[in-house]
Amino acid sequence: MIKLTIDGKTVEVNEGTTVLQAAEMADIYIPTLCNHPQLTPYGGCRLCMVDIEGARTLQPSCTLPVAEGMVIRTNTEKVLSARKFVLTLIFSERNHFCMYCPVSDGDCELQNRAYDEEMTHWDLQPNWLPFEVDASHPLIVLDNNRCILCRRCVRACGDLVGNYTLGFEERGADSLLVADNSVPLGESTCISCGTCVQICPTGALIDRKSAYQGKETEVDHHLGVCVECSVGCQRDILTRDNRLVRLEGDWEAELNHGLLCEKGRFFPTEEDRSRILSPMIRENGKLRTTTWDEALKVISESLSESDKLAALASTRLPFEDLSLFKAIFKDNLQATLVTTIEDQAPMSLQTQVAEKLGSTIEHSLGNLKDTDAVLSLGADLIEDHQVAGFFIKRQLLNGTKLFVVDSHKNAMSEFALRTQSIEAGEEGEFLVSLRSALENNTKETKIGQIIQALSEAEKPCIIYGGTFAKNADDLTLGVLVEIAEKLNASLISIQGKANTFAATQLGLTQQPFFEKIQSAYIVLGDEEPTQKLTKALEKVPFVVTQAAYNSQVTANADVVLPVTMWAEQSGTYVNLEGRKQKAIKALDAPEGVLSSYDALMKLADVLQMTPDLF
Repeated sequence: MIKLTIDGKTVEVNEGTTVLQAAEMADIYIPTLCNHPQLTPYGGCRLCMVDIEGARTLQPSCTLPVAEGMVIRTNTEKVLSARKFVLTLIFSERNHFCMYCPVSDGDCELQNRAYDEEMTHWDLQPNWLPFEVDASHPLIVLDNNRCILCRRCVRACGDLVGNYTLGFEERGADSLLVADNSVPLGESTCISCGTCVQICPTGALIDRKSAYQGKETEVDHHLGVCVECSVGCQRDILTRDNRLVRLEGDWEAELNHGLLCEKGRFFPTEEDRSRILSPMIRENGKLRTTTWDEALKVISESLSESDKLAALASTRLPFEDLSLFKAIFKDNLQATLVTTIEDQAPMSLQTQVAEKLGSTIEHSLGNLKDTDAVLSLGADLIEDHQVAGFFIKRQLLNGTKLFVVDSHKNAMSEFALRTQSIEAGEEGEFLVSLRSALENNTKETKIGQIIQALSEAEKPCIIYGGTFAKNADDLTLGVLVEIAEKLNASLISIQGKANTFAATQLGLTQQPFFEKIQSAYIVLGDEEPTQKLTKALEKVPFVVTQAAYNSQVTANADVVLPVTMWAEQSGTYVNLEGRKQKAIKALDAPEGVLSSYDALMKLADVLQMTPDLF
């Protein structure tokens, strides 16, 4: 441990700690702009300069490691003067007039740093020329007039996301933030994750949807869990006047550390489906508005007369909803089919893998953050589960080796050291060949090269996805587990929606079928139904749908019950590694719209049952 003094306060920290970090531990404030806790210190803005006893000049606290006996002062006249001078230079270099900024009306980090120093003006006459605003991207606006050249966005795009789209051209005051080789952002390799927007300390990168929405201090914050896939990223839901303003990653989240993908950050704010606001029943071939009591009466009468009942639920629903769903339809009504809407093959395989490994879960997604070799089996981490893909992509320049094996086109292949295409159904054969290469120490073939890299790796990972799981039998499963154990590799399942793992725990793993089914109860929530489900339900004589949005399934249903969407409900989500996370309700539902849980409880009451919950 190293002992030092900051502003007269004795501090004891670990070796390698920076002065800025030591000050934060001692609750001593040092202003910064280019620094960010999720990025490697850069020392570009010079706002965090401090006075070190014995040093000839002021030093940047964000990059300076502590030393034994160091004496630091953060608020001397020399330091305060330097801060104001740095801010004066920044303000005079570009257009930082708040009243014209679309981001937060004078509530950005740059303005707040000026308020901290009690600045009411800057002494230098602004001497900037206007830059062209790049509005080519459908979700993000790039405005170099607001840029302070802190390079946070560039570092985040590369170091956190592994995409390396952003960079700078020209020098000094002429420096410009550009995408790729200075192409419009909307035509670049940008993947629309929005990390650059969230990490920008000014209005240089703008979320179109939340522009001109007012100050950050005037929004409400709610902790939520992304329901777009089973990674389970935590996010901050910003609302105002009961409307969604913006979604941001939670920098403090243990799993995603602030990262979100396009689906998790922008898709919900772009939602344009029409809501269902009242119960409806079919009468004379058409749906008509009705009351909850009448709708539930029709449902109870029809279900009591049916001996072939199917019940399916969305895996975007909270765990509590899925547990109640199971209690009603499987435990009490003993329906013919009680399962989820998604493909069951990956869910069943995950359960079997867990049983063979002797645990309820497999390995943690955290293992992807420092792995040095990855074998991806049927998992496209560009199209789905993108944040897991970020963990891998950002390490490739550091030597991590990626191998992609798939029976389908896989966008992750672009980043792989080796790619091998196999036919659907050959998954078991491929793994047998892989095991043989491992046992015989084969190095010459492509499979041999894969196994050699995994064998030599200190922290190898094997990821398997839905396209692999669909064709995996017991033999394939056994070989997969055997290879992982021999390599001491992390084995990670990538598949499903927000609560696929929870549904697996509840035993909702039957493959959907609708032959001879007389009635179907579909707890859709805010899920967008597939054409396959829509077509299958057309053959069922009586269909009830709990849904937030209108769709072809609700249009064809006999009874429709209006329920909440993801932001209007609280609940628990269990991600693909078994991590339990709580989401807090962020918006009030329209009048007359119930949560899926409350709707199911009303059904249970009408059916005169007391569900035994998980």
